[in-house]
Amino acid sequence: MKVLGLDLAGSPKRKTGVAYLENNKVKVGIIYEDEHILKLSENFDLVMIDAPLSLPEGRKSIEDRGPHFRECDIKLRTFGIRFFPITLGPMRMLTTRALKIKGILEAKGIKVFETFPGALYDIFGVRRKDKEAIKNLYKSIGFTLEDREYYQDELDALACLLSGIRYLSCKAMIFDGKDGVIVI
Repeated sequence: MKVLGLDLAGSPKRKTGVAYLENNKVKVGIIYEDEHILKLSENFDLVMIDAPLSLPEGRKSIEDRGPHFRECDIKLRTFGIRFFPITLGPMRMLTTRALKIKGILEAKGIKVFETFPGALYDIFGVRRKDKEAIKNLYKSIGFTLEDREYYQDELDALACLLSGIRYLSCKAMIFDGKDGVIVI
């Protein structure tokens, strides 16, 4: 299966990081518009997105009043992973965009999972914004990276890709609940 990692931005005006393997080489980059994300995603069987892909049980929409946390969020927090609740200001726009993209991809038969790079970094003992440590982590597991500066969005997209690869290898951690699933 071909896997695409997406570090989705809340707005098409901000950078969305992408990462995938092509001929066993790591490809990373930045895209912006939903149409570009959807067109790229058509080439993959599994898309791992760094964004909330479900709402807490009891909410009909992100604007609806109700619970702030999903069961999968609570399990992630119990594991000691810090994160922003999906009902927090900027997370609302990200969640809305992510749910739309997820719906379109799933209608095309593409499997889509939520993932969280911050959790992957925490589990591997790497500081979330330490680009050098993150690049070293990827190199230690066999990803060959170009010798260049990377946007955090690109590095986070690689974490999404890695979570997808680990999922396919049955080596991922799965935080699930009745209202969502997060794959790390």
